[in-house]
Amino acid sequence: MKIGFMTNVLVKNGLTDIEDIAKFAKKNGFEDLEIGPTIELNHNKFEKVINFGININSLTYCRNYLSSNKDEANTHIKGLIERLDFASELGISQITTSTGINKKISEGIYDSVDSIRRRPEKSLDEFYELFAPIVEKAEKKNVKIAFENCPLMGNIAISPYLWRKIFEKFNCDFVGLTYDPSHLIWEQIDPIKPLYEFKDKIFQIHAKDTIINFNILNDLGILTDFSWWRYCIPGNGDLDWVAFFKAIEEIGFDQTISIEHEDREYEGSIEKVKEGLVKSQKYLLKIINKELK
Repeated sequence: MKIGFMTNVLVKNGLTDIEDIAKFAKKNGFEDLEIGPTIELNHNKFEKVINFGININSLTYCRNYLSSNKDEANTHIKGLIERLDFASELGISQITTSTGINKKISEGIYDSVDSIRRRPEKSLDEFYELFAPIVEKAEKKNVKIAFENCPLMGNIAISPYLWRKIFEKFNCDFVGLTYDPSHLIWEQIDPIKPLYEFKDKIFQIHAKDTIINFNILNDLGILTDFSWWRYCIPGNGDLDWVAFFKAIEEIGFDQTISIEHEDREYEGSIEKVKEGLVKSQKYLLKIINKELK
């Protein structure tokens, strides 16, 4: 297992150059970088990072490829294809992405339990049609496609039920998951149990936690707004990380644990962001080294 991080939070807080990000990673013992969509795809800079001794394990580009705005959708699809080609040229093993969702047909009035349940599912056929040639291209390019399970973007891959639908259609070694337990927590899904069923489809794990404020939840319920939960760094939320790591060891996971820092308690300055990343890394290493039980 390698520990890396996604670049988004550093870029958001002012550290935008991939070489400077790699220097921070190297200095603090990170082995991998997951490159977010706001970093320029510059061959020369990427090669310098790789030669510097930092592995680039994934290019991340989560967009709504099924947007009803066709110009927007086509721009996103072009960006995804560009990253597939770029990853193949540099030997980067995977793209982390979303499926897209047609909100026009998937959303609607809360008129029945069934209409709510079936919203994301209604976009599956469009998703299949769009991604069939993309998956074929990915196989030819030897680049894996890992769907992240975040519901807060254009995405269908948000639950075990829908993962099964996706993998029934794309039953190949090049389509899998970037498994993020933080989303499952606020979705009220067991974040550990699915690891066993989907063990062969987990290409990467996002290390991020979620904390639920039950006082607010009991006042608002789950539908008023999302103020009853927030993302946080590993160890500061509700996930049992010791049990989680025990499970990923049992399933034989040996790929990258990529810290996706979205904890507002560790933002506001580049120093606070770096503190959050390093604190997350140290916490995860303690579990890997069996120092926490």
